[in-house]
Amino acid sequence: MIIRIDDCEVNGGLLHNFGDKIHTDLSPIRGSPYFNVTYIVNNQPTKVFQEQRYNMTYPDEQRLMNYILKGYEKSVRPVRNASTAVKIKMGLTMTQIFDMDEKNQVLVTNVWLDQEWMDEFLRWSPTDFNNITTLRIPCDKIWLPDIVLYNNAAEYTDGLMSANAMVKPNGEVFWPVPAKLQSSCKVDVTYFPFDEQRCKLKFGSWTYDGFQVDILNRTSEVDLDNYVINGEWEMLSITIQRNVVYYQCCPEPFPDVTFYIHIRRRTLYYMYNVVFPCIMMSALTLLVFCLPPDSGEKIALGITVLLAFSVFMLAVAENLPETSEFVPLISVYLTIVMSLTSISVIMTVLVLNLHHRGPNRQEIPLWMRRIVLGKLRQFFCVNNSNSPLVTTNETKFLRSMSLKMTLDNIAQELQNEMQMENGMADTIVTDNQGTSIHSPRDVRFNSLQNENLRRSRTKSNRGHSYSRINDEILQSLRSVIDKHEREDHDYEIIQDWRRVAQVVDRILFWVFFLGTLISTIIVLVICPTFR
Repeated sequence: MIIRIDDCEVNGGLLHNFGDKIHTDLSPIRGSPYFNVTYIVNNQPTKVFQEQRYNMTYPDEQRLMNYILKGYEKSVRPVRNASTAVKIKMGLTMTQIFDMDEKNQVLVTNVWLDQEWMDEFLRWSPTDFNNITTLRIPCDKIWLPDIVLYNNAAEYTDGLMSANAMVKPNGEVFWPVPAKLQSSCKVDVTYFPFDEQRCKLKFGSWTYDGFQVDILNRTSEVDLDNYVINGEWEMLSITIQRNVVYYQCCPEPFPDVTFYIHIRRRTLYYMYNVVFPCIMMSALTLLVFCLPPDSGEKIALGITVLLAFSVFMLAVAENLPETSEFVPLISVYLTIVMSLTSISVIMTVLVLNLHHRGPNRQEIPLWMRRIVLGKLRQFFCVNNSNSPLVTTNETKFLRSMSLKMTLDNIAQELQNEMQMENGMADTIVTDNQGTSIHSPRDVRFNSLQNENLRRSRTKSNRGHSYSRINDEILQSLRSVIDKHEREDHDYEIIQDWRRVAQVVDRILFWVFFLGTLISTIIVLVICPTFR
């Protein structure tokens, strides 16, 4: 009998069979009633036979995975000595700045998190498994470090992508994880839209201290080869720094790796949509002082510009964080321009008051006439006439003299006409020296006429009636002339107040022009440049 035993154990001279198949071959002994029994015992390990059987049915990677994961516990740190720390090498590949939410102060980025460590339980000999040097294992089957983003602004339940981990024969594990991170970032909008932001991504173990899991920098620089340029933010720099922090809860150190991101806002969009409209609306404020007061639209234009600034400021405030810690430059500029516009409306009311003060028949004070209509009018070139200005008193004197001469001429003409109608007009001859000479014929004619007048009472009464009519005519003319003088006087008062309003309008134009120009240069040019 021949028996083949694959697995057996010899104990105290007894053979214990552990095989599942025994081959028996009995051969009789020649010349004897006994038989020969042959035992074939194989002392090779069980695992080798199992592998020999698996070689015929399973692929190499599956055999390797079954080999290294047999008895593997993923909840235990991959070190044989409990006092040994697992060193995690942390790296980052920045692919895109997805968004910067200034209102909620959240930075959204797309990155690849590179983590590398040594696992003492994931080792094999490549020659035993057809020279396999890298094995990709699902991450949920091996031990993973509990690395979290400390300044995470999203829910922790989102988790990371279940990417495979790449394992090498010496136990080196490399786990690259693509992730979309939402990190809290303190946004400083003081120089908006010329601001720069500095954010950080702080990674560290949540439960393991530095004696159990030590985090190190995998590289000295962040990989930016796959970075996609953002249209709103420009990447200036990104650096890596390892920190060791001691918290109040625990005496052990907690290391972390922090990535500092320095970005700057691209200003072209905001120049066309924020800054330039502000400057153009500031120019509209100056047009309030260029509009004539008689148009009746000065105050309406000022209030319209003020309302436009208010609406525009509300639109800008919607994209800014609701904080009192920082005040944006654009808000400061809008506040300054709105203040200037409000003052311009008040000054416009003053100008209109001066413009329409003439009908009250209140003359301009002497000091105002000397300062406003004198020096300031010439300084601001309100009147470019080269002829000397005639004062009001001289104008009144010349006008009154001309009117009196006109009235005397009219009275003399009426007197002459009355005398001619009564036949009593003397013919006056004047020599070259201006002496009146009466001819004898005229003397006799006058004497005869005087005698006829004494005789005729009707002619005398007619003369008295003509004299009374002439007096009434002269009185009417004097009243007309007096009215004309009053109207001229009132007109001059109105014109003087209008000239004062015109000079004040010109002064306010230059004052507000300089104020707007200086505030624009300081707030929008100097402050962002020398911050």
